[in-house]
Amino acid sequence: MRVELLYFDGCPNWKVADDRLTQALAELGRDDVVVERHRVETPAQAEELAFTGSPTIRIDGTDPFATGQEQVGLACRVYATQAGLGGSPDTAQLLAVLS
Repeated sequence: MRVELLYFDGCPNWKVADDRLTQALAELGRDDVVVERHRVETPAQAEELAFTGSPTIRIDGTDPFATGQEQVGLACRVYATQAGLGGSPDTAQLLAVLS
């Protein structure tokens, strides 16, 4: 399994997502999976990577949280969670997509 975390430095939510990814992978016993972190620095790079906001999580190249309404660019992303809108998927959501 390949797990990528794409982010830009101006968004603090990527660190929360990173922590939750680490926790979810540990709970699943997936010590073999290394999260690949990719910092997106320019609008051109965002276009090239089809970066739909920070944080973007891809599993085997697919964004399991994409709704089709995200726009490419250097912006913070919003996720629908059981607790309401948040800057990162919650751990339960990550467990579901990583299982």
